[in-house]
Amino acid sequence: MQAISNISKNRGYDPDMAGGRPATKEATPFGLRLASARKDAGLTQSELAKAVGATQRVVAYWERESVGLKADQLVALASALGVSVDALFGLGAKPKRRGGPAGRARKLFDQVSSLPRGSQQKVLDIFETVLAGESARRS
Repeated sequence: MQAISNISKNRGYDPDMAGGRPATKEATPFGLRLASARKDAGLTQSELAKAVGATQRVVAYWERESVGLKADQLVALASALGVSVDALFGLGAKPKRRGGPAGRARKLFDQVSSLPRGSQQKVLDIFETVLAGESARRS
């Protein structure tokens, strides 16, 4: 007897779907900072893992559990994420609100910054093409 799937065949991929299995417990403060820094850098867990010489499962574990990372692991994480080790520990001054476009443009840039790096690059290539055309038109 064949199992019947509960997944609708008409329902396509939804980009807002959460990836993987939902967490069963609260993330640690360090894990929340690590995940936030990773997302701000536009990296997936797999991309970060590759950058620091780990596996995706290890990065997921670091984001969920209390861990004791070695100094070289912390330095590699900070370097890959473009943040300081102090920032990963939650030390130092809070970052100031960044300037930039307001309204609709700001919302679009925030959405672009949450995309994976490859997708961000495609969007930036389009922006650069449009801006170069506009600059040439004004000259």
